[in-house]
Amino acid sequence: MDRSALTSTVRGLWEDDVLPSLSDLVAIPALSPAFDPDWADNGQLDAAIEHVSAWIADRALPGARPEVVQLPGRTPLLLVDVPATAGAQDAGTVLLYGHLDKQPPVADWSAGLGPWSPVVRDGRLYGRGAADDGYSAYAATAAIEAVRAAGGSHGRCVVLLETGEESGSPDLPAYLEHLSDRLGEVSLVVCLDSGGNDYERMWLTTSLRGLVQVALTVRVLRSGQHSGMVSGIVPSSFRVARQLLDRVEDSATGEVLVREMHVDVPENRLAELREAVAAAPGALTGLPAISALVSEDEAQLALNVGWKPTLSVTGADGLPKPDDAGNVLRPFTTLVLSFRLPPTADSAAALEALRTLLTTDVPHDAQVELSRVEHADGWNAPELAPWLRAALDDAGESVFDAPWRTVSLGGSIPFMGLLHAAYPDAQFLVTGAVGPDSNMHVPDESLNLAHAARITEGVALALHAHSQR
Repeated sequence: MDRSALTSTVRGLWEDDVLPSLSDLVAIPALSPAFDPDWADNGQLDAAIEHVSAWIADRALPGARPEVVQLPGRTPLLLVDVPATAGAQDAGTVLLYGHLDKQPPVADWSAGLGPWSPVVRDGRLYGRGAADDGYSAYAATAAIEAVRAAGGSHGRCVVLLETGEESGSPDLPAYLEHLSDRLGEVSLVVCLDSGGNDYERMWLTTSLRGLVQVALTVRVLRSGQHSGMVSGIVPSSFRVARQLLDRVEDSATGEVLVREMHVDVPENRLAELREAVAAAPGALTGLPAISALVSEDEAQLALNVGWKPTLSVTGADGLPKPDDAGNVLRPFTTLVLSFRLPPTADSAAALEALRTLLTTDVPHDAQVELSRVEHADGWNAPELAPWLRAALDDAGESVFDAPWRTVSLGGSIPFMGLLHAAYPDAQFLVTGAVGPDSNMHVPDESLNLAHAARITEGVALALHAHSQR
């Protein structure tokens, strides 16, 4: 494979072909179904798929067939089947994964920026879905195209782009079953929905946390009452909720008290955490925090975010805004509890343990309801095969001029656990262009364009190595 041609092809594709189309994709408000209950009628997920499908159909990929797959009542999925190059048919299937659904826009974007208004500034593309994860469709396609243009080879490639990842990928198990015969024997999974601690190197995600989420509602009255008349007679719903929270989290330390949410951390992951901190010191401490961090030890912070369970209260209801707050004992309090679980924890068992703690022997016999219940297992990567390790070493030396490192990611990609269960012998390359300041899920989301191009080239090297192994 002509390495100079590979580099020039990738850079040219990003500058001339990818950026204009990706910018148009940013402008499509393709909210994930959890944030748009009327997604089917609104048609934005369909619009995103149609936009990307049309772009891929125009690429110079002989035999490539973009196809929209949609099971009844489920979110659509884009499947692109690219035949192997001559002589690489026996390499097995490479499954390249990404998603096209997006997080909500949220407020307070910087001046001149907005969630649906793509802006290129200082080498970055700003807008919702630029980094998470619209670029993945383009990076996967460009990597395949660049391998061919440089005279390299690749096995059969299937690009799979879902539209429910930000909602926990509830439809993917059904699609995996539906497509199992068509996917064939998957021997390499490339996931581009990840990133790392800096833009200086290629980061390989070796574990992902799982999750459990519930909306806890504590109800004490059928309707609000004058607080001067009933406080001291009827308990506060907030106080009961606080007591229930004390069962699942130590409020002084933040330690999660649900036993089923803890695991023993593998020694190899501990060693990787220390290497990652040494490679990019300060990556975990450069946050816009106005409070002290929970620890001054970066290795401990990396362990916390990669392998320790945590609780975040991510939403609330029943609480009026301060200007609207009267002398009322409110009838209910709802708190959205988002638990991140260690990669190897059993999320179903953790959910049931949580349910028992929150609904058994409730103080004052208050009414407790759990809604928006969601759980997903995490993922712990298999050991790297020698050929993939060599390809990553090559990318580190020739593309990034820095050795690759690993990261235990605190977020979740449910598809990885599903794929690992379905294809236990496959190799996994979970990487991406997201960096510490990409602002996923929050205002000013952006994609570092130069880094995205380098990640594309690194994936191209892995595709070629896979076909030659």
